[in-house]
Amino acid sequence: MKTRHLFKAALMLTASAVLVSVLFLAGMLSFIVASYLMDGMPEISSGRISAALTQTDGTYTFTGAGLLEPDGLWAMLIGMDGDVCWQHDLPADVPLHYSLTDVASFTRWYLRDYSVVSRIREDGLLVIGSPKGSIWKHNVVLDMRTLLRLPWWVAGTVLLSLACVLGLSALMLRHWFRQAQAARDTARAEWINGISHDIRTPLSLVMGCAGQLEADETLTDAQRRRAEIIRRQSQTLRDLVNDLNLTMRLQCAMQPLRRQALQPEAFLRQTVADFLNGGLAEGYPVELSLPQSPMPEILADESLLRRAVGNLLANCVRHNAPGCLILVGGMTRGAWCVLFVESGAPAGPVSPPGEQPADGSAAHGTGLKLVSQIASAHGGSARFAAGAHFRCEIRLPLPRN
Repeated sequence: MKTRHLFKAALMLTASAVLVSVLFLAGMLSFIVASYLMDGMPEISSGRISAALTQTDGTYTFTGAGLLEPDGLWAMLIGMDGDVCWQHDLPADVPLHYSLTDVASFTRWYLRDYSVVSRIREDGLLVIGSPKGSIWKHNVVLDMRTLLRLPWWVAGTVLLSLACVLGLSALMLRHWFRQAQAARDTARAEWINGISHDIRTPLSLVMGCAGQLEADETLTDAQRRRAEIIRRQSQTLRDLVNDLNLTMRLQCAMQPLRRQALQPEAFLRQTVADFLNGGLAEGYPVELSLPQSPMPEILADESLLRRAVGNLLANCVRHNAPGCLILVGGMTRGAWCVLFVESGAPAGPVSPPGEQPADGSAAHGTGLKLVSQIASAHGGSARFAAGAHFRCEIRLPLPRN
């Protein structure tokens, strides 16, 4: 549902970006058209005003006062000698004589701050002026290369604006997605933590009662064996709950790593000793395979790494018959420290952690998946292989000198 909402938000933002670009182009086009029409209006007015000014026997007759008065315009006719030979509502500060320099100046700019439009006639130059401050006039000169590059600049500006809007949309969507994902992960982790806490209490009671029954000498051997089975399976269930809780914390990056310097040989010896003393290895001989030369120290979270190796040892016990040899060791391979656990296992390929095997048997569950997550959290990896023997290698990076 949330993914669909994010997709709709992305579509809305993209449509908004396209709409902004279209409006920008439409606005520019409208401005160009309006500017063209406005620039063309004085020329049309000058033609009509010129047509309304006629000369008969040296006397001028003007019938276009209605074209000038509504907008406060004035007009004058400069003869060939530079003198004003006719005028209508001419302001007092406008000269009555002009040289070629004066004419060239006001036809390009302003005449005494009056914006003017000129029209050439056979009897002189017709000048139509507007009130001061009513029209802004500026001369723009562009060479053809600049004019030809102008559309590309406009298109580039539009594309840049669109890219900025889309980039901002992508950042917002990424932020929203991360927020939604963080909220989902937090809710899932809290739910698993709550379930784990609710299971631990009755499970502890079951294990305690089973242990008491197992030690009760008044019961028959069959009853005590059943109590032992209950205790062992309850312990397996407790480990499964702990693994589920830890794998969720690793997946959500909620488990901080407490790295410290570890000597691999000492770490493996202590882990194997704890495993043997825990009572789970009864009937399963465990051997250590360590190189003669000391292995370099590694930086790792001891408790997490001990959990990974312990899960592998428990997996060997769980999936092999009593009497199966379990081999635990380590070695240095290039820039990696390799810790491995090997045991007898049914022939055939090993399915990826957490997936259902092809033969339909039970999946490895969270145990081996947790091993992979712990190795990845340390910047390494876990490799699983099976043939005549099951083998898992945990590859951890060596510190750089």
